[in-house]
Amino acid sequence: MGVRDISVEVGRGMLAAHSTATGTFNVHGEAQQGLDLLANDLLLDAVSSCESLRGVVSEELEHPQRLARSGRYLLLVDPLDGSSNIAINGPVCTIFSILRAPEEGSLGAASFLQAGHQQVAAGYAIYGAATELVLTLDSGVDRFTLHRPSGAWHLSGRNLQVAHDTAEYAINGSNARLWEPPVTRYVAELVAGSIGPRQRDFNTRWIASLVADLHRLLTRGGIFMYPIDTRTRSAGGRLRLLYECNPAALLIERADGLATTGRSRLLDLRPTSLHQRTPLIMGSRNEVIRLTSYHTEASFALA
Repeated sequence: MGVRDISVEVGRGMLAAHSTATGTFNVHGEAQQGLDLLANDLLLDAVSSCESLRGVVSEELEHPQRLARSGRYLLLVDPLDGSSNIAINGPVCTIFSILRAPEEGSLGAASFLQAGHQQVAAGYAIYGAATELVLTLDSGVDRFTLHRPSGAWHLSGRNLQVAHDTAEYAINGSNARLWEPPVTRYVAELVAGSIGPRQRDFNTRWIASLVADLHRLLTRGGIFMYPIDTRTRSAGGRLRLLYECNPAALLIERADGLATTGRSRLLDLRPTSLHQRTPLIMGSRNEVIRLTSYHTEASFALA
């Protein structure tokens, strides 16, 4: 219900009063759009009576919010990824992760600090020309499309698979001066195309929304990179581990792709704080393996 409500509000576009900045900032110090706050409220309202949920962590909340005391699960969510795209009518998204709750009754920040491989489910909604919901439960990744007149979800793709090879890559090239040498080396090879060492051409894609880029990977393959760099090193990275990268990585792995920090499997990271940040490289496995090997070679060279 929360996703359908957000879809309606996103569809109002610039006609809605909440389409502009609020002048407030979230726990990360990022400017909030009115729709960021509304999406958060709509989702919290939708899950508030769910007896299966013990509590929720959101990008827009500093601390966990308690729900049903005896709930068996925890929800971690970024209510509106890519809100900077609102003004240009670009895609915005919701992404979430589900974890098992600890012993009955307890709830604190530590309850949510579980490695990504402990997730029991993950998914996202993308609000574009169509509203789609992509989910992984026990295994596999399935895709659903919202029929707006009836509010019903229709299965539109079963057992999505990420192609092992790709000719598309996504990275914010404006940060090139800040990258580590392995990333600089890898991207230079892609840019060189058919006259470079890879001897074939690659296309650049960048949507400025983690989830929209994830959707493209699941639809037609590719590699997405938000590596650590000299500007984000002190923070540990740019993207949030628990409610952005972990669900994205689970979806990618369940679709036969790979997700790493550049140096190790992302789903094996042990979180230390609710809003922890991390680098993320994910997508077509052969390209992720290549870039990870460049990081490994660089580490050996420094040893």
